[in-house]
Amino acid sequence: MSSHPEPALAQPELPCGAEAVDEFLSRPVPVALSVLERMPGPVLVLGAGGKIGLHLSAMIRRGFTALGRKDRVVAVSRFSTLRGREDFAAFDVETIPCDLTDPQALARLPDAPTVFFLAGVKFGTADSPELLRRYNAEMPQLVADRFARSRIVAFSSGCVYPFMSAASGGATEATPPGPNGPYAASCLERETAFAEASRRQGTPVALIRLNYAVEFRYGVLVDIAEKVLRGAVIDLTTGYVNVIWQHDAVVHTIQALDVAGSPAAPLNVTGAAVLPVRELATRFGGLFGCPVRFSGAEADTAWLNNAACSHRLFGPPPTSLDRMMRWVAAWLLRRGATWKKSTGYDRRDGRF
Repeated sequence: MSSHPEPALAQPELPCGAEAVDEFLSRPVPVALSVLERMPGPVLVLGAGGKIGLHLSAMIRRGFTALGRKDRVVAVSRFSTLRGREDFAAFDVETIPCDLTDPQALARLPDAPTVFFLAGVKFGTADSPELLRRYNAEMPQLVADRFARSRIVAFSSGCVYPFMSAASGGATEATPPGPNGPYAASCLERETAFAEASRRQGTPVALIRLNYAVEFRYGVLVDIAEKVLRGAVIDLTTGYVNVIWQHDAVVHTIQALDVAGSPAAPLNVTGAAVLPVRELATRFGGLFGCPVRFSGAEADTAWLNNAACSHRLFGPPPTSLDRMMRWVAAWLLRRGATWKKSTGYDRRDGRF
């Protein structure tokens, strides 16, 4: 990617209508269907009310329908954050309201041979260690024990790794964990809960170490693009990132069922490249036709993951950086609504 600004483009194109972005982000593709064909149902998606749960639940439901299967797909959440039950109903996904920290409520959930775990907390926890412990350590232990006889794909974070240099290409699954800050430490505790259950009970588990899924309304690219568009100064201290388009991340999450094993199998999910923030911002400046302001200088390290393993297993994510950036730019130029939640990618103290 060139560091020189491109000529401004008049209204980059969206790939779908603004009202259809969730449909677009949940379309099943052949590689996902090949896994869904073998996936036993019913399927539970726990913690489905956040940023990824709707698209994962809907892709599974739509995939089953395309395959002529009527297995239940059940989204489980308190439905108190981003997504309400009506969002899932629009895709014929069944919903069950549930506080996963409540052992009795957890016991009432239906048994399922296939479970996706997306629950946890991040933002607003900088001064709430008890919240991190309850939701990112204790609750995963309850879930792992409740579904010990299921195949589980559990979301983690690339934050469980130490900071890595851009030249290194990022942490691999063989890199020893080295969490920086309380949130990252709690993510490692979440992994440990599932890994210990897998070891004790033989539960097949895959641990998704996701590094920055991006869609029209949320993600590192949205953070950077919004700053450029409003003329804010971009701090370059955290100078490098990884990103993956959310649809591609959902597909790799479904494919991770084939990786789940005992002992639990960690899997990095992100894009192929280490991306300089300076160049991303400069490129958005070209797309928007506006100047870009920077401060600071790039630190040697950042949270960076190397996803060569998942790309070797599943194929590289098909959505290019160029396409992602043009879609995000088109969305913002059309004043599309965002989730108004920063990723905090530039926080280096691990406190969110």
